This record gives sequence, structure tokens and C-alpha cells, in this order.
Amino acid sequence: MIQGFYQDKFVGSLLQAAASVDEAARYGEQIAHEIDRIYFVSCGAPNRVMLGLQYWIEKFSPTLEVRRYFPAEFMDMQPPRLDSRTLVVLASKSGTTTETVAAARFLQNLPCKTLAVTQTAELPLAQSVQKVFLTGKTDEAYFGCFMLLQAVIGGILASRDQWPYRAQLLSSLKALPLALAEAVIGNDARAAAEARLYKDDRILYHLASGPMFTAAYVLGTCILAESQWMHSHALEAAEFFHGPFEIVDHTTPLILFLGEDPSRPQMERVVRFCQRYTERTMIYDAKDFVMTGIAPEIRPIVAPYIVGIAAERIAAHLAVWHEQPLTTRRYMWKTEY
Repeated sequence: MIQGFYQDKFVGSLLQAAASVDEAARYGEQIAHEIDRIYFVSCGAPNRVMLGLQYWIEKFSPTLEVRRYFPAEFMDMQPPRLDSRTLVVLASKSGTTTETVAAARFLQNLPCKTLAVTQTAELPLAQSVQKVFLTGKTDEAYFGCFMLLQAVIGGILASRDQWPYRAQLLSSLKALPLALAEAVIGNDARAAAEARLYKDDRILYHLASGPMFTAAYVLGTCILAESQWMHSHALEAAEFFHGPFEIVDHTTPLILFLGEDPSRPQMERVVRFCQRYTERTMIYDAKDFVMTGIAPEIRPIVAPYIVGIAAERIAAHLAVWHEQPLTTRRYMWKTEY
């Protein structure tokens, strides 16, 4: 049976995150001049949320150093600049992700500032950091995590680097849940048709550039590979013509994600190439989405989430064809690993 989408339930699940974006921005403003660097540390989908945050800091801030790590790598490396002017940002939907909690505890005796996003205050991650923002209990913590962390970063950029779009960002983040729901509902019929067309494929490539890679990775790795056991691989446009494009022939299925950020020309080049050598392309372009309530200046920032959730309906329909719910796991949470 198809996994239904219920707008009121979805929007309601993000009410706590939406209500907290102002506080998150104020926190960013408060610490903006107390830090010189931001280290993002997380696994899976939150790590890819952080990819977009890193992109926009590098784009807009001439003064901040920013790096992104997986927690296990971070602890193995033990970066030496974890001083009082370093902010370490962690996130976990469950609040119990082993490596992320371990990284937070590793930092407790160091002078750096620590911030986390998770669901509720009693969770181990929330208990292990100096500052926490909570999404509330929700199945949509991925979007709540983005909303809260992007608000923090917006506050930092506005205070430290005079980024002029703080007000537009906050109004857009509050409007985002409805805009996400709008994208799902508007794309469901298309997604159903695409799932039917590609239901027998076990290999699928996802291509994107810049911050849009978040959408490609989350759908390809965190959903289709993880729950449908597909050989579903995300590729970055900037790397595509340095080897991976050799896999494309008339049988190769591809999902191509185009954003509205400065990296868009990289993906336009990829689209031209793929359309020349295969007809098996699904093109998801941020410019095709209305994004009601999202300020024009903020569309590039939220595009990975709008486009990504629309494309995720393909997975919901594939799960029916495969008779394998999106909750299916073979190893995760079931075995020692």
C-alpha cells in the first residue's frame, strides 16, 4: 500500500522547529563575534544538511573558517583548533547516534563551544552539549534540523558579515513546512509514473551540484540504498566529467537535480550531456517549483529540500512496487556493526 502523505500531520510535525527559528537566529547573532571557525560533525542525512550550510558560509563569509566531518573521522583526527573560538555543531534525529554522541562527549572537556539539534531534551546528545535546539518528536527531523541550523547560521552571517537577508530567511523558514507539503502534493502523480517506469531498475544514479547534492545524497543513499537495497549512487556534477560519465549509455537511469545557486551551470552541462546519450533521465529543477512563502533571495538555500522531498515520492511508490516498505532494514539497528 502506498505510503500516504497528510499535509496537516506533516506541517504539524514541524511546528516546534518553526517556532524556534527566531531563537536560533538570535543565538547565532549572540555568538557571531565570539567564534572564528565552525566545525560541523554528524553522520548520514544531518551531515548532508551541513554540506549546504558549509556551502553558504563559504559563499557569504569572508571571515569564518568552516569544516565538516563525520564523527568517527573527527575523533580519530582530533583537530588541534578546538579552542574557545571554535563552534562545533552536531545533529542526530534519534539523539542516540553512537558516533555523534561519542563526539559530543569527547568535546566536553575542551574549551570549544558545542551546539546540537535533536528531538527532545532527555536524549543523550542533548545532554552532552552546551546549547541544544529541539525539533520535538517528529518523523521529519531532517527538515527541522535544517530549519534550526540554517537559522543559527543566518544569525551569525547577519551579525558578523552584514548578510542582508536575515528577515527573509526567517520568514521563509517559517513558511517552509507548507512549501514542502505543496511540493509533495504537486509532484505525487509524476513520481508515481516515474516509479512505474523505473521499478525494475536496481541501479540508479543521482547527480547534483553545490548544495543540491544534499537532495541527491539523501534520496540516493539514505532512502533508496538503505530501504530499497538499490545500487543507488549520488555523484557530484563537478566530478562527473572526470570519470563517472563513462557509465552513461542508453540503458542508464539518472535523476538530475538542478538548483538556483551559483553551481547551476555545472548541472546544466551534465543535463546536456545526459540528454545526448540516454533518454532515461528524470530532471528535477528547482525553477519548476512555486515555493509559496519563500523569499526570492532564499530560494537557492531551501531548494534542496523542496526538490528533494518532491523526488522522495518516487521512493514511496517504488516501495509499493518492490513490496518493501521504506522502514525495511537488513542490518541497521538489527545486528552488530
